[in-house]
Amino acid sequence: MKKHDLLKYLDDINDEVKELTLEVWNNPEVSGEEKKSANLFREKLKSNGFEIKEIGGQEHAFIAEYGKGSPVIAVLAEYDALPGLSQSLDTKFNPVEINGPGHGCGHNLLGGAALEAALAVKKYLEETKTSGTIRFFGCPEEETLVGKVKMVKAGAFDGCDLALSWHPMNINVALENAFLSNNAIKFRFHGISAHAAQSPESGRSALDAVELMNVGANYLREHIIDKARIHYTITNAGGAPNIVPKEAESWYFVRAPYRKDVEEITERLLKVAKGAAMMTETTVDYEIISGCYEMLPNKVLFDLTHKNMVEIGVPKYTEDEYSFAKAIQESLDPNMVEGEIKKFISSDGNEIAYIYEDVLEKDKSNLVSVSGSSDSGDVSWIMPMNLFATATWPLGVPAHSWQATSSSGSSMGIKGMAYAAKVFSGIMYDLLNNPSIVEEAKAEFEKRTEKRKYVSPLD
Repeated sequence: MKKHDLLKYLDDINDEVKELTLEVWNNPEVSGEEKKSANLFREKLKSNGFEIKEIGGQEHAFIAEYGKGSPVIAVLAEYDALPGLSQSLDTKFNPVEINGPGHGCGHNLLGGAALEAALAVKKYLEETKTSGTIRFFGCPEEETLVGKVKMVKAGAFDGCDLALSWHPMNINVALENAFLSNNAIKFRFHGISAHAAQSPESGRSALDAVELMNVGANYLREHIIDKARIHYTITNAGGAPNIVPKEAESWYFVRAPYRKDVEEITERLLKVAKGAAMMTETTVDYEIISGCYEMLPNKVLFDLTHKNMVEIGVPKYTEDEYSFAKAIQESLDPNMVEGEIKKFISSDGNEIAYIYEDVLEKDKSNLVSVSGSSDSGDVSWIMPMNLFATATWPLGVPAHSWQATSSSGSSMGIKGMAYAAKVFSGIMYDLLNNPSIVEEAKAEFEKRTEKRKYVSPLD
């Protein structure tokens, strides 16, 4: 079974994976509630001869393993949806359920490509008797940035040589750098309730403390590095306005390019919270509910990924798919669409383009800003890891939007998923048949982590 045969086999199984992927899309489940989605993947893998291993303490996380010997290749899959992004397969805003969840980050496709590649490489290992083990990791709670962090802490990835990952997007690109490190922190202020009109002097407002902390955080933003982000919501603002709020809570994200920056900014934010408590004569406690690392680059895997993306070639699209993409673009701010065309296709922005139909050159990959955060970054700090994206959404579509949800259930999205599955499979074929690449990737990883070792953000 040659590489060409492996890629051809992916075409043969695409329909059955597409069916599962769309079932996940039609039944979106948010982080921590992915019961049906996880079971769909478990059952498909088990029925295809994979050994299923559960991970203690995480009901919707699992490992599916096939093969023997080295290299041991981890393939990362996710399947959680986002709250409030319910959307039917439509080119206008049309939620299936008002304020319901939806796959606005394309994780139905993310899991589908990993599944399709795992099934294909299993077939390859089975037929050729090649030494190697594939481990499919079902990873919940990515959108809350904690699922893989918990899995790392539980030792789920122990024994793997390297990890492969991808993400739906609106461009085809191998990524060497990605993700901001992150801390998610909840601050709970405790005051004294009182009648707001009759005896306000006897009350101590926890809401005042929340608001003063927000003012302090606003001033802090001026004195942190440019690429850092501090953002928040108020999750509990008290009750009736005639009662001085006894309890109030805010939820902060601190993001920065490197973990050390996040930790330093977090320490400063904690001082702001304590200062707000002092000013209002309240008390404050806090909980770091999740934290994650930036992605550690690995040039060996970056080069291998780009090579396979170019070799395999991007999908071809139908007129219906171009029409769908055009209609989706028309629902967006035209400046967003023009900005992406200028960045990736034509510097003057005058070219009409609905779908990105090339592979971005390696030396231009830094044009793609992956400035969100992902718990996949933590995996990259315990073994070599790659990352790539394929065009599953029209140009201009932002993640976490109804347009992304619709696209993730479309035939365009499925084609991007199938392309990702082929890239995964091509990479694994090369790793299985050239163990020196694995050793080179591991040697680079050891060098990069020689002076800085992974410490769990949950410790």
